[in-house]
Amino acid sequence: MRMIRTGAVAAVAAAALLLAGCTGAPDDGGGDDSLLIWTVEDVAERVEAQQAILDAYAEENGLDIELVALAEDQLPAVLASAAASNDLPDAIAAVSLNALNQLNTDGVLDPDAAAAIVDALGPDTFSPRALELTSAGDTRLGVPSDGWAQLLFYRTDLFEAADLEPPTTYEAITTAATTLNSPQVAGIVAATAPADSFTVQTFEHFALANDCQLVDDAGAVTLGSPECVEAIDFYTSLITDASVAGNQDADTTRATYFNGGAAMVVWSSFLLDELAGLRNDALPTCPECAADPTFLAENTGVVSAIEGPSGSEPASFGEIVSWAVLSDASAQTEDLVEYMMDDAYLDWLALAPEGKVPTRTGTADEPTKFADGWQQLEIGVDTKALLSSIYGEEIMQALIESPDGFNRWGLPQGQGALAGAVGGQFVLPGVLSETINSGLSAEDAAERAADEANTIKEDLGI
Repeated sequence: MRMIRTGAVAAVAAAALLLAGCTGAPDDGGGDDSLLIWTVEDVAERVEAQQAILDAYAEENGLDIELVALAEDQLPAVLASAAASNDLPDAIAAVSLNALNQLNTDGVLDPDAAAAIVDALGPDTFSPRALELTSAGDTRLGVPSDGWAQLLFYRTDLFEAADLEPPTTYEAITTAATTLNSPQVAGIVAATAPADSFTVQTFEHFALANDCQLVDDAGAVTLGSPECVEAIDFYTSLITDASVAGNQDADTTRATYFNGGAAMVVWSSFLLDELAGLRNDALPTCPECAADPTFLAENTGVVSAIEGPSGSEPASFGEIVSWAVLSDASAQTEDLVEYMMDDAYLDWLALAPEGKVPTRTGTADEPTKFADGWQQLEIGVDTKALLSSIYGEEIMQALIESPDGFNRWGLPQGQGALAGAVGGQFVLPGVLSETINSGLSAEDAAERAADEANTIKEDLGI
């Protein structure tokens, strides 16, 4: 799960002064020797690292580059204010899929620039799925820079002791969860909190695996489909039969897995540094961890894509973030983004390697250059360690391949606005909670979710 930090718009304006890349006058978005860049990677140490990368590029190319960091949830308000004052940035870094689609709806993107950058770098060097998710039909919306994967983490020692298959399918997950569930260890922990985006992401991960979609290719809501009924029944049965009582969220699921209280947990790839004991405020506390802080990392496997009985192929929920070039951007913007996706790409991924899986694996001449380099980056907050020195080849391969299994509700069908609204109004977490706690049937839950999604669609006028 990507942690979002909030802040007032005034604080963003202050940040613009503090984070200016050079001492020149603020950019007006139109000069060829000055660039205004916004970034949604707003954690302090990541901002400093981005500043250093941009400073090096600015010095080499004789430019003034101003960097402004802002929280993701502030982007719409700040963007509206900037548009009104004709002070839009040249580009925005780390734009999520929903935000990228909203920028397209607002008409502020330069799709020709994005297409030119991808063409210059080589489309064949990118993850095909990442390119698909960052497009609207034949229109390129952004340049996909990296992604984080929703993963199923599982205790390999417990699986091996019980002679269980890796949890790659609905059937294997159910078998493992019910087999390993006991008063001491839950078979699985996964999000169930009724008003939590983490529940949205977790359920969508399993729903996509069964080809349960928000809409069909014509844009009609399909949450009442047999595939969605099956996904809801699978998910709620897992929680009812093989999990812990009470609402679960990102903090509680992590804590339960870390204290040895669960055989499986659904979390994002951002869990990897914490799992390895590299972050003091989220250390593993399992009984074996006192003597060996790396015990959980050494005895955990990951599954990046899952397949349900009605699924056509393994799939998973994942977030792709992109460079978005805005309309009327400076002529230098394309060169900067190409630089960030090539010469400076490993420096960019190093901001948080566990949550920045490369969507560009290499170059035409060196097809695995960035995939190989990413594996040698250090992860951690309070303690640093090489990613590949902690996690074995199987996990590293699953991570590097994960973007090709990513899917998202509504985006391939051009219904990003509806998907964002359905997620933002917690439609599925609400019906899942009622199914788990009040005995609502999976069929009724699916129909209720479809009805609510249709109401939202009517309200949006789409």
